[in-house]
Amino acid sequence: GDLRVNPLYALFTTCDGVTYQPNPASGVNVDHLAYLRFVGRVVGKAIYEQQFLDAHFTPSFYKHMLGVPVGLSDLEGIDEEYYRHLKFMLENEGVCEDLDLDFTVVAQEFGKSRVIELKPGGAEIPVTDENKHEYVSLVSNYRTTEDIKEQLEAFLSGFHDLIPRKLISTFNERELELLISGLPTIDLDDWKANTVYTAGYTARSPIIRWFWELVDTYGNEERTLLLQFVTGTSKVPLGGFEALIGMSGPQKFNIHRVRNKSALPTAHSCFNQLDLPEYDTKEELEWKLLTAIRETEGFGFA
Repeated sequence: GDLRVNPLYALFTTCDGVTYQPNPASGVNVDHLAYLRFVGRVVGKAIYEQQFLDAHFTPSFYKHMLGVPVGLSDLEGIDEEYYRHLKFMLENEGVCEDLDLDFTVVAQEFGKSRVIELKPGGAEIPVTDENKHEYVSLVSNYRTTEDIKEQLEAFLSGFHDLIPRKLISTFNERELELLISGLPTIDLDDWKANTVYTAGYTARSPIIRWFWELVDTYGNEERTLLLQFVTGTSKVPLGGFEALIGMSGPQKFNIHRVRNKSALPTAHSCFNQLDLPEYDTKEELEWKLLTAIRETEGFGFA
């Protein structure tokens, strides 16, 4: 099936042209909540009848379907620049005063702005080093959940009409994506031909040769997990890996060298970037790569 999640209908919005989530400004369409409930039923019916849809959502939206808590890391799939600003604030002392923030956000709806308090009296509470963790928690919750609360409730009411939450409670967000959209067909030669290497890696680096040898042994499910881990979605563009999209436009799959050999591989899905330590053995690479794609969320912090 082909579910056209078209932003022109104002029901959904996309940051990268690939993954979608409800549009906080969907109210421009008078019947938006009824439509969203209908879309939720369509997705639920597709799962029930084991029919795949040509639709891919943000990781945070899959988490909402599962009833899984959503946090700061999920912002990377919605607004990568804003996510990085918040991470910088948390990791550095003394920057809050320079930013002159308070406990409010400014919402934009078709050219109009409105100020929303994140807590009672928030407009009068400056963000400081002492309260910045609370601010980041509240603003992350607003951007991932509260800003689309009524849209989420409408979609989920339709979705859960056919798929009770307990029936999918054993899945994680990546598995739910595959349940809805199916396994893609991955052309390994196309993938390799459209991969770039940075920070000292080349196609001839031993670690890179080991990497592709391992991926060559993977089945389609493991290749899909790797693709999800790095790009944030299982979707392969119609034009193949050459047409892979990142937050700022065309962005090829990128394997980036990092020095911490004790760490697991991490990923920056907004850049389609795999941060891969230069391990000493193929066996170590095999274990750590599979551990990363099966058990972690993938997000690294630059």
